[in-house]
Amino acid sequence: MENQVKIFAGSSSVYLAEKIASSFGAKLGDSIVSRFSDGEFQPSYEETVRGDDVYIVQSTFPPSDNLFELLLMVDAAKRASAKNIVAVMPYFGFARQDRKDKPRVSIGAKLVANLLTAAGVTRIITMDLHADQIQGFFEVPVDHLYASSIFLPYVKSLNLPNLTMAAPDTGGTKRASSYAKFLDSEMAICYKQRRKANEIHSMTVIGDVQGRDVVLVDDICDTAGTLATAADIMLDKGATSVRAMCTHPILSGKAYERLEKSGITELIVTDTIPLKHESSKVKVLTVSDLFADVINKVHSHESISSHFIF
Repeated sequence: MENQVKIFAGSSSVYLAEKIASSFGAKLGDSIVSRFSDGEFQPSYEETVRGDDVYIVQSTFPPSDNLFELLLMVDAAKRASAKNIVAVMPYFGFARQDRKDKPRVSIGAKLVANLLTAAGVTRIITMDLHADQIQGFFEVPVDHLYASSIFLPYVKSLNLPNLTMAAPDTGGTKRASSYAKFLDSEMAICYKQRRKANEIHSMTVIGDVQGRDVVLVDDICDTAGTLATAADIMLDKGATSVRAMCTHPILSGKAYERLEKSGITELIVTDTIPLKHESSKVKVLTVSDLFADVINKVHSHESISSHFIF
């Protein structure tokens, strides 16, 4: 007898889990979170999951309650005798802490991997990790999806006459290069220097953007400082237009204000993280159909390699 698929949502990702479940052809599972007056909370499943394949949809963006709620939901499913427990993490928080970049700091991404494994996950499904090597932090299978399968059709639909793909920093060179090769376009790179996190000291552009329609591509947009600065510099250097694509729209601090003041025509994002505010410059593409299809293929033991455009 085949295991039944049940899809549940963490508090921060109900909006996305509902769309994933609908696309999959199932009803979102019944779960609640009880809260105590001091802030402590306890998730519980309001239906049996014994012997089932449980998929828990939860992006772990700040606050850390989102991560801890996911851990508690995994633990609850394990103690309720679920057959398989899959953490569907469209946005994997703490991924920027993937190495020791200076003395006496934690490797947060590895710690999160350890916590999830200890809680009882049997598989991870996530999208556009900040660093690919995070997959190796796990001792369970990791399905690492790419937003390129969603972004590329949209970029093609824009029919930009003089397309140039650009990396907002040297760390994104590989990603921008992959897009440029696939779209047969030119490429540019922004070189930036920081004195501290979320604060740019200086930035220059490597490559010719004169008369080009530039599309910046990155995995995360946090304060939007890098994208806004890069867009304005490229426009100063003669770019016709500047757009940006970012998988995970954290958009914290003055991000929305920076976007509105910048020369960016459009910021294209996915719904791995809910937007805090509406903005005429932000275009949201859903990842629900992609995750639903991967869940279906994982459950039926089919290959998901068709989703890896590059």
